[in-house]
Formats: sequence, structure tokens, C-alpha cells
Amino acid sequence: MPDWRNLSVLFMLALSCGHAMALNDLPTGFSNMGSVANTRHNMSQSTLVDNGNGGAAIMNPFRNRYGEVCVYCHTPHAANANVAAPLWNRALSVVTYTTYNQLGTSTLSGTVTQPGAASLPCLSCHDGLQATDAIINMPGFGGYYPNPDPTQWNLPGNPGGLRSSQHRNLVQCMACHNAVPGGIGDGVATDFTAFLIGTDLRDDHPIGVTFPAASGPGTDWKTPTGSRTVGPWTTRFYDENGNGRMDKEDIRLYDTGGGPKVECASCHDPHGVPGGGGTFNRTFLRKTNEQSGVCLTCHAK
Repeated sequence: MPDWRNLSVLFMLALSCGHAMALNDLPTGFSNMGSVANTRHNMSQSTLVDNGNGGAAIMNPFRNRYGEVCVYCHTPHAANANVAAPLWNRALSVVTYTTYNQLGTSTLSGTVTQPGAASLPCLSCHDGLQATDAIINMPGFGGYYPNPDPTQWNLPGNPGGLRSSQHRNLVQCMACHNAVPGGIGDGVATDFTAFLIGTDLRDDHPIGVTFPAASGPGTDWKTPTGSRTVGPWTTRFYDENGNGRMDKEDIRLYDTGGGPKVECASCHDPHGVPGGGGTFNRTFLRKTNEQSGVCLTCHAK
């Protein structure tokens, strides 16, 4: 089996290529256009096109289909109050992440902290520690679990019509969603290698890193041109169209104390951002990375 600690290197390679670099990127029923319902962040639907491989029938017994798109991340009631994310319906991983500045040979000059509120919600799936269907408030009545345990749940029936006590996180999903020749998922399941980040973040773009105070001409950094403050949050953003608004496609830096920082949501929008040809940018990027467009938004090279 692959070394999961190094798999997220592929994610950075995917950014440099401008697309998800899955070695076994099979066609799916997700059009990646229109709304999040048509992307892989819609955990409620089965693969609409299984190409005769029976993938949906194999996958469905290992997760709960709640029949709603938003509920895997959000809830209108009884949301997680321990994270500054909108109506968050998941627990956060209780773990200390290994960060970029622990490489030993790093030339990173910015202060690095643990991932912040604009990264932890993403990692609650992508670190591979929690099941994708492990939510706090299930649809309907009587499905409230303030401390969800994805390894021990025996849930009541749900609107999706399927009851499952066999929950799977990304590490377990990789048993099939890999490109290991001759493996279970070889030629059957789309390769999710690039999306399993794990808890060792040293081989990914730094998150939780403070943006340099000195930026602009004569430095290696471009100065964000926009600023927005909502409550205790201040967000600096690159207002590339000059409209004074923080649009979905604007790269941004989050300041929840200690200065503006790079977080997962700096470059990614989990709901998808329209790109060329009517489809969303790959890997939920805020803008296409063709010719290193994402990188060169912040970096002056």
C-alpha cells in the first residue's frame, strides 16, 4: 500500500498542473458545474454513472445517505459552537498537526501556528480521521449527536433510505479509491489519492502561516488590495477586478488574531467557483492555476 504521509505531495503537483492529478480518474456522474450539488462535495448522491462496474452498490453500505446536500457540513440548528465556521455540523479533529516549519530545512520566515478556523473544517474530512457522514445533527427528528463517534454509531434510519453503522473516512475509502495496480479499486474506483492530506502537513502548501508584514515592490510578496471586517474577523483579499467586494474567486488571507494568515480557504472554495467553459475550477480552487495563476496572486516571481 502507498505511504499515506506522502500522498498529499500529489495535491501540490495537481495545483501546478491546474487539475486534480488522479492516476485513475474515471468518469463519474458529477458534472462539476451549476452548484455544489453537482460536485464531489455532494456526499448525498451515489455515482450516477458507474460504467457497469457496480461502484454505487459497493459504496453505499459504507456510509449514510441523508438525502440532503448541505447537511454533511451545515445545520440550521444545534451547530458546533467551537469553530468559527457557518452553522458547522461536524466535529473537529482533536489532533496536533505536524506543520511546515517542522521540516528542519525550511526557509519559511513567517510565524506558523496550528491550522485556523478557515482550515479546520476542511481537515475534518481531509485529514482522514473522521467519517464523511459523521455529523452532529442528522435530518429529521431524534438524530442529534453533540459528540459524534464515527466508529461506534448505530444510527436510526435516515431519509436516504439506507441505514449503515459502517462509516468510512478517507483513509478507509482509499482501500478502493486508489490506483494500486491489481488492488481492489484498480480500474473500478476513482483515485482519491490527492485529497487525503493526513495530519502531516509538511508536504503541502503551508497553512496557519502568517503573511509577511513587508510586501509589495522590492519584496517577494504582492500586497492584498482589499480588506473586509466582520465581527472579530478581518480578511485581506486580492481584489483583482477592483470592485471593492470579496468575490468567490478572490484569493484571501484570514486574520483571527496575530495577523493575516494563509489557510485552506485562502485558495479553495468548497462550494465551487465557476471557471472556463461553465465548469468549476478543479480541486475547488478560487481561480485556475494555469500558468501558476494561483501562486502568482501572492508570490512576486
